[in-house]
Amino acid sequence: MEIYFKYGIIISPFISFISLLYLLFRKFSFGKKSFYSTPRGSKVKGILYAFGKGMLPWEKESVKNHLISYFAGIFYHLGIFSAFLYLLSLIFNLNDPNFLFFLIRISLIAGILSGIGLFLKRVFLKNLRLLSCPDDFFSNLIVDSFLVFSLLDSFRVKIRIFYFLLSMFLFIYIPFGKIKHCFFFFLSRISFGIFFGRRGVLPRKNFE
Repeated sequence: MEIYFKYGIIISPFISFISLLYLLFRKFSFGKKSFYSTPRGSKVKGILYAFGKGMLPWEKESVKNHLISYFAGIFYHLGIFSAFLYLLSLIFNLNDPNFLFFLIRISLIAGILSGIGLFLKRVFLKNLRLLSCPDDFFSNLIVDSFLVFSLLDSFRVKIRIFYFLLSMFLFIYIPFGKIKHCFFFFLSRISFGIFFGRRGVLPRKNFE
Protein backbone atom coordinates (compact mmCIF):
# COMPACT_ATOMS: atom_id res chain seq x y z
CA MET A 1 0.00 0.00 0.00
CA GLU A 2 2.89 2.35 0.75
CA ILE A 3 3.84 2.44 -2.93
CA TYR A 4 0.50 4.08 -3.78
CA PHE A 5 1.15 6.82 -1.25
CA LYS A 6 4.53 7.37 -2.87
CA TYR A 7 2.79 7.85 -6.19
CA GLY A 8 0.47 10.33 -4.49
CA ILE A 9 3.41 12.35 -3.19
CA ILE A 10 4.94 12.39 -6.67
CA ILE A 11 1.67 13.57 -8.25
CA SER A 12 0.61 16.13 -5.61
CA PRO A 13 3.56 18.52 -6.20
CA PHE A 14 2.69 18.61 -9.91
CA ILE A 15 -0.91 19.51 -9.06
CA SER A 16 0.38 22.20 -6.73
CA PHE A 17 2.81 23.55 -9.35
CA ILE A 18 0.13 23.72 -12.05
CA SER A 19 -2.15 25.59 -9.64
CA LEU A 20 0.65 28.04 -8.84
CA LEU A 21 1.28 28.59 -12.55
CA TYR A 22 -2.43 29.37 -12.96
CA LEU A 23 -2.19 31.97 -10.19
CA LEU A 24 0.89 33.39 -11.91
CA PHE A 25 -1.01 33.55 -15.21
CA ARG A 26 -3.84 35.43 -13.50
CA LYS A 27 -1.34 37.88 -12.08
CA PHE A 28 0.10 38.68 -15.51
CA SER A 29 -3.36 38.76 -17.11
CA PHE A 30 -3.85 42.22 -15.60
CA GLY A 31 -1.28 43.54 -18.04
CA LYS A 32 2.20 44.98 -17.78
CA LYS A 33 2.82 48.35 -16.21
CA SER A 34 4.46 50.81 -18.56
CA PHE A 35 7.33 53.03 -17.41
CA TYR A 36 7.64 56.39 -19.12
CA SER A 37 10.48 57.94 -17.16
CA THR A 38 14.11 57.61 -18.24
CA PRO A 39 15.91 54.76 -16.37
CA ARG A 40 18.42 55.99 -13.80
CA GLY A 41 19.88 52.61 -12.89
CA SER A 42 20.17 48.95 -13.84
CA LYS A 43 17.39 46.38 -13.50
CA VAL A 44 19.97 43.58 -13.33
CA LYS A 45 21.86 45.24 -10.50
CA GLY A 46 18.58 45.77 -8.69
CA ILE A 47 17.69 42.08 -8.96
CA LEU A 48 21.16 41.00 -7.82
CA TYR A 49 20.85 43.30 -4.82
CA ALA A 50 17.37 41.98 -4.00
CA PHE A 51 18.61 38.39 -3.87
CA GLY A 52 22.00 39.22 -2.36
CA LYS A 53 22.90 42.06 -0.05
CA GLY A 54 19.25 43.08 0.21
CA MET A 55 18.50 39.85 2.10
CA LEU A 56 20.90 40.71 4.93
CA PRO A 57 19.36 41.94 8.20
CA TRP A 58 21.20 45.27 8.35
CA GLU A 59 19.76 46.16 4.93
CA LYS A 60 16.21 45.76 6.20
CA GLU A 61 14.96 48.36 8.64
CA SER A 62 12.06 46.11 9.68
CA VAL A 63 14.49 43.33 10.63
CA LYS A 64 17.10 45.24 12.63
CA ASN A 65 14.94 45.26 15.75
CA HIS A 66 13.79 41.66 15.33
CA LEU A 67 17.00 39.70 14.80
CA ILE A 68 15.80 36.71 16.83
CA SER A 69 12.79 36.30 14.57
CA TYR A 70 15.01 36.80 11.52
CA PHE A 71 17.35 33.96 12.45
CA ALA A 72 14.42 31.82 13.61
CA GLY A 73 12.99 32.24 10.12
CA ILE A 74 16.27 31.13 8.58
CA PHE A 75 16.43 27.98 10.72
CA TYR A 76 12.73 27.36 10.07
CA HIS A 77 13.21 27.40 6.31
CA LEU A 78 16.37 25.30 6.55
CA GLY A 79 14.34 22.75 8.48
CA ILE A 80 11.64 22.79 5.81
CA PHE A 81 14.23 22.28 3.09
CA SER A 82 15.70 19.37 5.07
CA ALA A 83 12.25 17.83 5.49
CA PHE A 84 11.64 17.94 1.74
CA LEU A 85 15.09 16.47 1.18
CA TYR A 86 14.30 13.65 3.59
CA LEU A 87 10.93 13.03 1.93
CA LEU A 88 12.65 12.91 -1.45
CA SER A 89 15.09 10.30 -0.16
CA LEU A 90 12.15 8.12 0.93
CA ILE A 91 10.26 8.41 -2.34
CA PHE A 92 13.23 7.52 -4.49
CA ASN A 93 14.83 5.09 -2.02
CA LEU A 94 18.03 7.11 -1.72
CA ASN A 95 20.60 5.97 0.81
CA ASP A 96 21.80 9.13 2.51
CA PRO A 97 25.26 9.13 4.08
CA ASN A 98 25.10 8.93 7.88
CA PHE A 99 26.67 12.37 8.27
CA LEU A 100 24.11 13.96 5.94
CA PHE A 101 21.32 12.14 7.77
CA PHE A 102 22.61 13.54 11.06
CA LEU A 103 22.62 17.09 9.64
CA ILE A 104 19.06 16.63 8.39
CA ARG A 105 17.91 15.65 11.88
CA ILE A 106 19.69 18.60 13.48
CA SER A 107 18.14 20.94 10.92
CA LEU A 108 14.69 19.43 11.53
CA ILE A 109 15.00 19.94 15.28
CA ALA A 110 16.12 23.56 14.79
CA GLY A 111 13.25 24.09 12.34
CA ILE A 112 10.68 22.65 14.75
CA LEU A 113 11.85 24.83 17.65
CA SER A 114 11.91 27.91 15.41
CA GLY A 115 8.47 27.16 13.96
CA ILE A 116 6.92 26.69 17.40
CA GLY A 117 8.62 29.87 18.62
CA LEU A 118 7.26 31.90 15.70
CA PHE A 119 3.80 30.40 16.24
CA LEU A 120 3.81 31.32 19.95
CA LYS A 121 5.02 34.82 19.08
CA ARG A 122 2.05 35.23 16.75
CA VAL A 123 -0.31 33.96 19.46
CA PHE A 124 0.94 35.99 22.42
CA LEU A 125 2.03 39.29 20.87
CA LYS A 126 -1.17 41.33 20.59
CA ASN A 127 -0.07 43.53 17.69
CA LEU A 128 1.02 40.54 15.63
CA ARG A 129 -2.06 38.55 16.59
CA LEU A 130 -4.38 41.33 15.44
CA LEU A 131 -2.61 41.43 12.07
CA SER A 132 -2.92 37.66 11.61
CA CYS A 133 -5.65 35.73 9.87
CA PRO A 134 -6.63 32.08 10.51
CA ASP A 135 -4.45 30.91 7.62
CA ASP A 136 -1.35 32.37 9.32
CA PHE A 137 -1.87 30.00 12.24
CA PHE A 138 -3.06 27.05 10.16
CA SER A 139 -0.17 27.20 7.69
CA ASN A 140 2.33 27.38 10.53
CA LEU A 141 0.79 24.35 12.21
CA ILE A 142 0.77 22.33 8.97
CA VAL A 143 4.45 23.01 8.33
CA ASP A 144 5.37 22.40 11.98
CA SER A 145 3.54 19.06 11.84
CA PHE A 146 5.36 18.18 8.62
CA LEU A 147 8.70 18.83 10.33
CA VAL A 148 7.73 16.82 13.40
CA PHE A 149 6.53 13.86 11.31
CA SER A 150 9.70 14.00 9.23
CA LEU A 151 11.82 13.84 12.38
CA LEU A 152 9.78 11.03 13.93
CA ASP A 153 9.89 9.01 10.73
CA SER A 154 13.67 9.42 10.57
CA PHE A 155 13.81 7.66 13.94
CA ARG A 156 11.73 4.80 12.51
CA VAL A 157 8.57 5.68 14.42
CA LYS A 158 5.75 3.83 12.65
CA ILE A 159 3.84 6.78 11.21
CA ARG A 160 4.88 6.39 7.57
CA ILE A 161 1.35 6.31 6.09
CA PHE A 162 0.20 9.32 8.15
CA TYR A 163 3.43 11.11 7.22
CA PHE A 164 2.77 10.55 3.52
CA LEU A 165 -0.86 11.68 3.88
CA LEU A 166 0.25 14.87 5.62
CA SER A 167 2.87 15.49 2.93
CA MET A 168 0.28 15.15 0.17
CA PHE A 169 -2.08 17.50 2.00
CA LEU A 170 0.74 20.02 2.41
CA PHE A 171 1.53 20.01 -1.31
CA ILE A 172 -2.13 20.37 -2.28
CA TYR A 173 -2.68 23.17 0.24
CA ILE A 174 0.25 25.29 -0.93
CA PRO A 175 -1.65 27.23 -3.68
CA PHE A 176 -4.55 27.98 -1.33
CA GLY A 177 -2.73 29.38 1.70
CA LYS A 178 0.13 31.68 2.59
CA ILE A 179 2.59 28.84 2.02
CA LYS A 180 2.46 29.78 -1.65
CA HIS A 181 4.92 32.54 -0.79
CA CYS A 182 7.61 29.84 -1.29
CA PHE A 183 6.82 30.24 -5.01
CA PHE A 184 5.87 33.92 -5.27
CA PHE A 185 8.76 35.05 -3.07
CA PHE A 186 11.09 34.85 -6.07
CA LEU A 187 8.70 36.75 -8.32
CA SER A 188 8.22 39.50 -5.74
CA ARG A 189 11.98 39.90 -5.23
CA ILE A 190 12.52 40.10 -9.00
CA SER A 191 9.77 42.72 -9.33
CA PHE A 192 11.24 44.62 -6.37
CA GLY A 193 14.72 44.55 -7.90
CA ILE A 194 13.53 45.61 -11.35
CA PHE A 195 11.45 48.52 -10.08
CA PHE A 196 13.97 50.05 -7.69
CA GLY A 197 16.98 49.07 -9.77
CA ARG A 198 15.56 50.90 -12.77
CA ARG A 199 14.92 53.98 -10.65
CA GLY A 200 18.50 53.92 -9.39
CA VAL A 201 17.41 53.38 -5.78
CA LEU A 202 19.12 50.01 -5.59
CA PRO A 203 21.87 49.13 -4.95
CA ARG A 204 22.08 51.55 -2.02
CA LYS A 205 25.70 52.46 -2.81
CA ASN A 206 24.31 54.87 -5.38
CA PHE A 207 23.49 57.18 -2.48
CA GLU A 208 26.69 56.68 -0.50
